[in-house]
Amino acid sequence: MGGWRVKAKEALAQMSIAARFLCLLHVANNYLVSPTLVYGPSMLPTLNLTGDVVLSEHFSHRFGRVRPGDLVLLRLPVDPAKIAIKRIVGMEGDRVTFFDSNATDLLQTLVVPKGHVWIQGDNPYASRDSRHFGPVPYGLIQGRAFLRVWPLSSFGSLEQ
Repeated sequence: MGGWRVKAKEALAQMSIAARFLCLLHVANNYLVSPTLVYGPSMLPTLNLTGDVVLSEHFSHRFGRVRPGDLVLLRLPVDPAKIAIKRIVGMEGDRVTFFDSNATDLLQTLVVPKGHVWIQGDNPYASRDSRHFGPVPYGLIQGRAFLRVWPLSSFGSLEQ
């Protein structure tokens, strides 16, 4: 009978360690730094068409520390289930000039409203971005990509 209690205590201790590790992993992945696989043509030539793994941090956008030129991960306003990577071109109050593809390529200028950012892909011909759906609410930003870790031949900073 005593052997069973020892085994049960040992199992509970091991489960406690595993639960703590999983909690730590959750906090680190969602609130500190996480690897993200990004692919597609919208960020060519900065990111590869076939996919790159980038590290993204999840705290600077919470403190208002993103700026034009940063690559950010964000939920798309037209499909919140999808996360995309785009470059911030303008912050609230900035004047942005762009070709409006919805209005037969007319040159448009607007001021980014309060609480929003203007995002664009580096490949304007293959990117659905603020030129299509307008300024993006700041709250849709999920993180800021800062380091490409794969492929190793392209390892390095994504900072401008």
